[in-house]
Amino acid sequence: MSGLLALLDDVAAIAKVAATSLDDIAGAAAKAGTKVAGVVIDDAAVTPKYVQGFQANRELPIIGRIALGSLKNKLIILLPAALLLSAFLPQAITPILALGGAYLCFEGAEKVFHALLPHADHEVEADFDVKDPAHLEEEKVAGAIKTDFILSAEIMTIALSAIPESGFLMEAAALAIAGAGITLVVYGSVALIVKMDDIGLFLARNARLGATRAFGRGLVVAMPRLMTALSTIGTAAMLWVGGSIVIHGLEYAGLAVIGHVIHDWAALAGHAVPAAAGAVEWLVKAVLDGIFGLALGLVLIPAVTRGIAPAWSGLRGLFARRA
Repeated sequence: MSGLLALLDDVAAIAKVAATSLDDIAGAAAKAGTKVAGVVIDDAAVTPKYVQGFQANRELPIIGRIALGSLKNKLIILLPAALLLSAFLPQAITPILALGGAYLCFEGAEKVFHALLPHADHEVEADFDVKDPAHLEEEKVAGAIKTDFILSAEIMTIALSAIPESGFLMEAAALAIAGAGITLVVYGSVALIVKMDDIGLFLARNARLGATRAFGRGLVVAMPRLMTALSTIGTAAMLWVGGSIVIHGLEYAGLAVIGHVIHDWAALAGHAVPAAAGAVEWLVKAVLDGIFGLALGLVLIPAVTRGIAPAWSGLRGLFARRA
């Protein structure tokens, strides 16, 4: 009997440890998830464009394929790479984050540039012919997964930097939960957004109550405006997060002057409104980070389009010829 009681006591102790570990993993995953909010907003805002132009019955399957590709990106490729970096080359995490932040600044600034100065893009898809919907779908899904890979790399790196130092398995579990949870939230939201007009149309045609039919018509009318708003929010989030990451990287490299100036200006703004000092300080810092991100991105546009992109295309062509 005493042996049985001792065994039960050991089982209870193990259960407590397991519960604590699961709680720690969940807490670390939640903390990591909140750190990547800006990139997640942009990811959710960017993805709906990949189903534009397709029949309604193909929208959800396309989103499902992109979501599956996103999970593979995060869990099969990026999670092991992030853990290897953390274990063997942790000093590379901040520079990689800064490179990803610079990419976000470039993407955000390019969207602003296209909005303010619309112009034909010389690097459009060669096959944009809807005469072959299956081929177009494959091209769109492949392009979306490539874009997701870049955003997912930034998400996983930010998440890793937000997870407190712990054991290998703990970090792996927290990172996996954060990656899977973010993918579910992003693509679940995208699916809901994409099908919202269909839901509104169904309600407008089939609802019994006049108020419900009116609500459905309102959804149909509101969706184009919502998509525009999402695009704007995503661009702003891109510039804010990208600028903030690059500024942190500069501080890591010993160039802290920009970060200090932004911090001081935000603190002054907060002191000017004592009743909402914290909110005002955060807002001013976010705006200044975004302005820095926009400025950096505008500088990067000619560097990327006239230097890096042609050089990369040349290298790819060289390797293709050798192969």
